[in-house]
Amino acid sequence: MERPPYSLSFEDIDAVAAHAFLTRAYWCEGIPLAMVERAIAHSLCIALHAQGAGQVGFARVVTDRTTFAYLCDVYVLEDHRRRGLADWMVQSLLAHPDLQGLRRFMLFTRDAYPLYARHGFKPLATPERGMEVVRPGIYLQPAPPPDA
Repeated sequence: MERPPYSLSFEDIDAVAAHAFLTRAYWCEGIPLAMVERAIAHSLCIALHAQGAGQVGFARVVTDRTTFAYLCDVYVLEDHRRRGLADWMVQSLLAHPDLQGLRRFMLFTRDAYPLYARHGFKPLATPERGMEVVRPGIYLQPAPPPDA
């Protein structure tokens, strides 16, 4: 299969396409479209487009653009993997002017350690200092009534 021309964009983000993948991703299974749209609106995002196929990849950084960033929601659709495209997206995000000089840049992954290690990410130096609230499956729960 010949590689279609790819392009990256910080502006042309298709929330519906991102939602189609994220709603079945292990880290946010069942996430509502409205929540994906809101997350995109409040984050620095990049989209990977393939000629004739639309948006085939996406990544998002939650950041104050001054001291901290959190890389999340990184994906490339299955038919476009093994071409270095996730590397390209991560490299492009890390080079973004708004993400220079940050004190801390974090991410969590279940299985993509080699991808992120190539870009300087390492296991937490002091994991005993970190704490979290985790609510797995939260998007699969019924929404509370509007008047609750």
